[in-house]
Amino acid sequence: MPLTTEEKAAFKRDGILVRRGLAVPDRITRATSLLDTWYREHLNPEDIPTYTRRTFAPELGSHPDILALYRETEAAALARDLLGESAPVTAAQIQIRVPEVELPGTQPEKAMHVDGVSCPHLDPRELRTFSLLVGVVLSDISDPRGGALRYLPGGHHTMARWFADQWSIGMTAQVPPEIDRESGVPFLGVPGDVLLMHHLVPHAVGRNLSHFPRVMAYFRISHPDHPRRRLEALRDPWLDYPPLASTLAAPVAEEKTDARR
Repeated sequence: MPLTTEEKAAFKRDGILVRRGLAVPDRITRATSLLDTWYREHLNPEDIPTYTRRTFAPELGSHPDILALYRETEAAALARDLLGESAPVTAAQIQIRVPEVELPGTQPEKAMHVDGVSCPHLDPRELRTFSLLVGVVLSDISDPRGGALRYLPGGHHTMARWFADQWSIGMTAQVPPEIDRESGVPFLGVPGDVLLMHHLVPHAVGRNLSHFPRVMAYFRISHPDHPRRRLEALRDPWLDYPPLASTLAAPVAEEKTDARR
């Protein structure tokens, strides 16, 4: 089902769109079966810091059953509704928050940030940005303390102004102080729910204080022109979103984003 005018307006305001139950059960089952086996048989606790910075189960990121979570669902069509066109997606990022009761202190909280900018493990002059993050829920995330992603609705507007007026390549700060102080809204859901989030929406990730792994498959979607205009896209939040850039100029009435709160 294509995005409605109201959904596009809400995305422009909040930078967030949630579609519940978008990924059908059989695709979720195939993906979770792969990742459950990997978690039980191949996870090396010593590698968790590296996996957390990059991706868990790196050998499965391009597996057809993982890519189907994006390619063979409406998520790809929704991304095109927002971006107009998108570059091919060839791999997923698998993110697992391991329960603290299993491996205490292995995964500290991630502070507010936007992906690919001033990452602590990268050269601060290096940009690994994109246009849109699509996240598919692969485990029950009903408790905010279970390692939920926490996002700041509307924060993409603040970040774009900061990148335009105060930030420069080489700075190590990932967000301005007023964003860093925010706790964010937890994204809660059940397997099959899908999150579409503007790249510039600042977000954090808490520790997993539940007894079960929190599992998400993320797809980093780029407008085909993004690689040659990364800096400009940081400063203009709608450069990669032609369908939204020229529409929805009128203010939108305030309403809360559905986050299963």
